[in-house]
Amino acid sequence: MPPKTPEDPEQNPYELLGILQEATEAEIRTAYRTRSLKVHPDRNRNDPNAAQKFHALTTASILLLDPLRRLALDAQLRLQVAKKQRFASYDSKRKAMVSELEEREQEFKKARMAKEKERTARESENSRIREEGRRMREQREKELELQELERQCARSKPESNGTVEEDSFAPPPPGDLDTTIRVKYALSSHPALSTAFTLAAHLRRYGEIDEVTVVMSQKAKKSKKSKGLVDGEMIVTALVPFNQLGAAFAVVSSAESLKDQGMDVAWAGGSEPLILGWLRERGELGGSAAKRAEPLPTKTAPEGTTFSSFPSNFLAFDDAAPPPPPAVKTGMDYESLTLLRMREAERTRLEKEILEAEAAEGG
Repeated sequence: MPPKTPEDPEQNPYELLGILQEATEAEIRTAYRTRSLKVHPDRNRNDPNAAQKFHALTTASILLLDPLRRLALDAQLRLQVAKKQRFASYDSKRKAMVSELEEREQEFKKARMAKEKERTARESENSRIREEGRRMREQREKELELQELERQCARSKPESNGTVEEDSFAPPPPGDLDTTIRVKYALSSHPALSTAFTLAAHLRRYGEIDEVTVVMSQKAKKSKKSKGLVDGEMIVTALVPFNQLGAAFAVVSSAESLKDQGMDVAWAGGSEPLILGWLRERGELGGSAAKRAEPLPTKTAPEGTTFSSFPSNFLAFDDAAPPPPPAVKTGMDYESLTLLRMREAERTRLEKEILEAEAAEGG
């Protein structure tokens, strides 16, 4: 980057090199060599300002050896001389006024530079936060892939007697978003669901929800012919944490019927929680093993009834008829389910990170 033209009279390049304003190019080079040898840092190791002085001389010589920038510098110096002459001709009152105006101008410039510096620092911090969020997502995905690979290796490794190791039946660790679903819909399709409270009330038929922990954002989207959206239509995206995993599973199982109503639902983590696959393998969640489980006799549940832990089979849900109560099977690992309730604080932090990542991707 070329050096800036100095505005301070103390940094006048001609004065730094000790030459006149009419000096030739050869005189400039000679003056630079003479003075630079005197202030060179290698010859003035005890002078802490030697490097600064040498840099000032170098900048001044480069500036004066550039004809176009030297022309601008000469014009600036002439304006400074004329300004000083005008100032000298003023009376004391006018001099005070001019001085005050110049001080205000300097303060304004300093404030503007400070504001620009603050904006740059804020943008840098936002970039750092986005990069940190991306790195954490990648790390989390790698950890999930490694856990899945370890489980597959454990299941495929037989013992000497042909049985699978007992550790392979251990449940997977609970995930931070196991009971959280992502809901997306156009506000024009569901105008009544404009707040977290109303959305929680609408989905409470599947299970209990703490509406305080529901995270909702509204954003105007451009037209997308594939989704039938119009310009400026408000799209609502929400993270809805259920108190029980079975309730969240019930909503995702009803994705097709809810999609017909203009509402897209999916797991907040992007994929099905690992504990559901573990329960399905044990016959606790759907499949042939679940069909063999005999459900307890129950009455028809009225509208608004919530779901229990893990139904043996989930049918399509609609607004008019919630599904019958689930089958109860003894021996279920309730310890893992209890651990799912101990992560409210961690869930809040992860939801904020997901929203920040969405905002970064959308921007």
